[in-house]
Amino acid sequence: MKKYILKIVPLILILFLQTVNAQVQLHDNARVSLLTASEWHGAVYALFGHTAIRVLDDSSGVDAVFNYGYFDSSQPNFMYNFVRGKTDYVLGVTTFNDFMYEYEYKGQSVTEQVLNLTTAEKQQLFNALYINSLPENMRYRYNYLYDNCATRPRDMIEEYVNGTIIYPPTSKTQTFRDLLHECTAEHKWTKFGIDLMVGSTSDRVIDVREKMFIPSYLMGSFEGAVMVVNDTLSYPLVENTEVILDLNSERNSAREQTIFTPFVTAFALLLLSIIISLLQLVNLNKVRPAKIYDTLLFGGAGIGSLVLLTLMFFSEHPATNPNWNFVWLNTFALIAAVLFWVKSAKKIVYFYHFINFAVITLFILLWWLIPQQLPIATIPFSLSLMVRSGTNIYMQRNKKIKNSRFTSSKHMKAGWGQ
Repeated sequence: MKKYILKIVPLILILFLQTVNAQVQLHDNARVSLLTASEWHGAVYALFGHTAIRVLDDSSGVDAVFNYGYFDSSQPNFMYNFVRGKTDYVLGVTTFNDFMYEYEYKGQSVTEQVLNLTTAEKQQLFNALYINSLPENMRYRYNYLYDNCATRPRDMIEEYVNGTIIYPPTSKTQTFRDLLHECTAEHKWTKFGIDLMVGSTSDRVIDVREKMFIPSYLMGSFEGAVMVVNDTLSYPLVENTEVILDLNSERNSAREQTIFTPFVTAFALLLLSIIISLLQLVNLNKVRPAKIYDTLLFGGAGIGSLVLLTLMFFSEHPATNPNWNFVWLNTFALIAAVLFWVKSAKKIVYFYHFINFAVITLFILLWWLIPQQLPIATIPFSLSLMVRSGTNIYMQRNKKIKNSRFTSSKHMKAGWGQ
């Protein structure tokens, strides 16, 4: 899915002008292949693997890898632009040896699929890749589902072959979210974070072509693909497949998982919210600790909602709107966290808690009817907010009733001359 992302890459990537240029004429023995790297557990961006195109021609000394996965993280406001979907990626070119060194060092496997192309098709594709990698052409707007390091090589190959590539039908009914879950299965917090940010449109069933945003699925589709030239001529797209670098499980393995998974953490937070509520009910006059806790709880939810808000309404990223997580993780919580300390805003705070309690209650009761696959940890997280809102409603109503009784008693005693 995501690119093979380097933390720091130069703005200008050198293209080996002495050997890799548009004037090079590839020989008949030249090879064009698809390189697919396995996931790397050392960083979130690398959990989805990577795809690149290799052009090898021993006769002319060309052995270059065209890589659509570079970006410049040193750009101003990089994270803000990334969240907004305004990050530009770059097609860079490296030697095959440099490419392999990177993956060997990280312990990833690399599979090479030699494509069954004619000499003319190889030349067309090579020339197009060269032109695409020039400084004035190398940048493109990254899209993690539809335009990334896997889909770009596929599109280039499809465009510059003299035929139509027919892919085998998909064997599973899957959604975008299902594939994201596969890649992040061993990283619970990453999986949870993606589930929070990706909306309901990622839960629609996708076809074989849409699945190719994941490098391993692109590799699988290429393996069974057929090149159709005309009614009488067709042949396999892949001539040969070979694992050219084995996985090193010692260097590249999922780190030891903490016991504090999203669900465990959410359940612990719910338990803490219940304890705080019980203590507040017992010690009616000690409201400050509960208020501090509420400020942290609702403030944290409100800050998290700002990311959702940006993704939903101010981002070019696909599949982020609508997002039903915004029901319980909304910006009103951040406003409420501030108003908790404003005495004149007691009625507004009461109204917020009442609405929040009602909305989250419906959210939980109608859980199975929501048209979005939500993480199970959402339930205890949202229940924590509901419990605190419910407790504050009860406390304010109870206080109001006591004050009303005290006022009535005072008026009655005044009427009796006491």
